[in-house]
Amino acid sequence: MERRAFLGLIGASLVSTTASGQPAMRDWQTASLEEAGLRPDLAERITQAFAAGEFKGLHGLVVTRHGKLALEQYFPGADEVWGTGRGVVAFDASEKHDLRSVTKSIVGLLYGIALDAKMVPAPDTLLLDAFPEYPDLSTDPARRKLTLAHVLSMTMGTEWDATLPYSDPRNSEIAMERAPDRYRFVLDRPIVRSPGESWTYSGGATALLGHLVAKGSGSTLHDFAKATLFGPLGITDTIWIKGFDGRESAASGLRMRPRDLARIGQLVLDHGSHDGRRVVAPAWLETSHSRHARIEDGFDYGYQWYLGRLRSGPITIVAAGNCGQRMMIAPSLGLVAVVTAGNYNQPRASRMPIKLITDYVVAGLTAR
Repeated sequence: MERRAFLGLIGASLVSTTASGQPAMRDWQTASLEEAGLRPDLAERITQAFAAGEFKGLHGLVVTRHGKLALEQYFPGADEVWGTGRGVVAFDASEKHDLRSVTKSIVGLLYGIALDAKMVPAPDTLLLDAFPEYPDLSTDPARRKLTLAHVLSMTMGTEWDATLPYSDPRNSEIAMERAPDRYRFVLDRPIVRSPGESWTYSGGATALLGHLVAKGSGSTLHDFAKATLFGPLGITDTIWIKGFDGRESAASGLRMRPRDLARIGQLVLDHGSHDGRRVVAPAWLETSHSRHARIEDGFDYGYQWYLGRLRSGPITIVAAGNCGQRMMIAPSLGLVAVVTAGNYNQPRASRMPIKLITDYVVAGLTAR
């Protein structure tokens, strides 16, 4: 994204490709590909496909099965930090990566954690009641119909256009960044459809959620995440980039190691618990991963998560971001697949991670 430069970029490191049999960092137990029920030549096949140009822009792949790390591969490539070029980076397991809009799904988890702690209003709360600092907006009867459930499911019915290039000031997310008050900007968008009628992708919706979490917890969004989600999972190396107003970008600002993102996927598989400790309420996960909106391309939408189905039938829970960032969770398969990539702002960038996950990882399963 073409916004403020992020200072203190981490340097490039030596390329590292690890799969079964390689030393693992302390936070994951490992399984061989065969033990995990995957083709023993899967890592080799992916490496060959990358060399042949099939997975252009691929930076990293992490696959876990039944709670164990089964495959971890990294490839060199040009990279950015929120729109600021880094040059070619030799990725390895220690290297953080932009998550872009995968961040939205993590904010959805944080909202659920804050809700469980009674720090934020419930989804059925009227939106403008949650933002009493804007009393003038409450005079609009149509706007008074909006609830936090509409925000969580991106069915607010307000005008929002994220299809324009980030270099275009008419892009709604860029306009939000440049607005004197990002929350007023989001809340004051013209209403073009009835709330709940249809889904419109909106980083502004996630910005509102992030603000409520920060306000309700009396903390920054990142500090709340570290205390309630990252810390309990053993995730210690994260960056959350801030926007022009000095607040974390809830829509796209997280940077994290792919293997740490996979731990969040494993938390979802484990119904919100880690090492016997409840981190996210199972009821919130069930609600978040239920369909609240119909969208295109074979996906539905929950609360800040995409919901889909593999060609072979299993249901999937997906977090997706610009440039090919993706986390796919298949509960019935005990599978988490994380992809990071550098196809920034390129049309159809999502095709590469979908092909990698479906045609190689899922197709490479030898046991259910």
